[in-house]
Amino acid sequence: MYKYKRIIVIVMDSLGIGNGKDANKFFQANKSDKGSNTFGHIVERFPDINIPNLKKIGIGDLVDSLNYKIPHKNSYTLKMNEESNGKDTMTGHWEMMGIYTEKPFQTFTEHGFPKELIDKLEKETGHKIIGNYAASGTEIIKQLGEEQIKTNSLIVYTSADSVLQICGHEEKTGLNELYRCCEIARKICMDPKYLVGRVIARPYIGTNKDNFVRTSNRRDYAVSPSNITAMDLLKENGYEVSCIGKISDIFNNCGVTKTVHTKSNDDGMNQLINQVKNDNYVGLCFVNLVEFDSEYGHRRNVKGYKECIERFDVKLGELLKVLKDDDLLMITADHGNDPTWVGTDHTREQVPLLIYNNEFTDGKELSETNNFAAIGATILFNFKIKKAPHMIGEPIKEIF
Repeated sequence: MYKYKRIIVIVMDSLGIGNGKDANKFFQANKSDKGSNTFGHIVERFPDINIPNLKKIGIGDLVDSLNYKIPHKNSYTLKMNEESNGKDTMTGHWEMMGIYTEKPFQTFTEHGFPKELIDKLEKETGHKIIGNYAASGTEIIKQLGEEQIKTNSLIVYTSADSVLQICGHEEKTGLNELYRCCEIARKICMDPKYLVGRVIARPYIGTNKDNFVRTSNRRDYAVSPSNITAMDLLKENGYEVSCIGKISDIFNNCGVTKTVHTKSNDDGMNQLINQVKNDNYVGLCFVNLVEFDSEYGHRRNVKGYKECIERFDVKLGELLKVLKDDDLLMITADHGNDPTWVGTDHTREQVPLLIYNNEFTDGKELSETNNFAAIGATILFNFKIKKAPHMIGEPIKEIF
């Protein structure tokens, strides 16, 4: 009933490859995203980047600045354009699974959240709100953590994504209280005036600004996809949908059968390698590796991003050694976040798609797609599941 028993999709969160066809329509810091190129500009800065495994499976086809095109019989490569109107995490991942998003989620990077929203949050939670501006999560805790503990307030901040994040001390505020307040914020943010994509609980520990650290007890409260996705159809037809990293949060657990939360990219890859070696399910394994984006893209850390790609490449080598003949691997991204660009926002770019299987013999570069939904359409085609009428995307039939 299927060619590939298990399909593995790894999202290198934010690793765009430039040339967004409509990048001139997306702006930050009064400059359009036209000319942004996450992977390409990193390679230009660091031409000695050490990524033998990505090169082996054809990344050189898609990143001109690598100047490294070689035959890759075991993999197909192509570029994907984003069709949806947005460049955020949820829009990109939802499109992979067949959803076209016409209206982008609101962001509040420039001025913080409206006073009306903050007033309502204070009233319903019983806590004073401090912060309310765009910031790095680690930095805002250093700036406001001591005040938060002293006043029993809550730190609210946002980022370039459509997200409202709430920080509370894990011991002083308490996890249950922090989660309760985030649930209240989620209800408030469902108002169409705001419609924030995600509310995130960000607990931290420590005694002062010099030793505050965030803990792994983060919790996400997302809106559900606007319609059923390829994941829902897989689940309905009895297939496994195993999610590693923040995938289940992005989809608000819709279409998910198994979840493994992770602490880092390395942890995510280790969890994936463990599943490949030890589990025997039929279906999808969907993996998000967020550190490319959260730790290096938004922070405009070019060297750190380059080193993060290199660490991933090492783990990719370990994964390739344990893949079974009926495993299909897809490596992609959900948007760009060029660390050489202006501002701290995502960038509108094409993304790579590297498709690997041990038994491919005629791997090559394929024509680019009009959307990310080629991924979900290919998965459904493999398992002989008809996509829903609202779903976009066409399968990549060259691999069958």
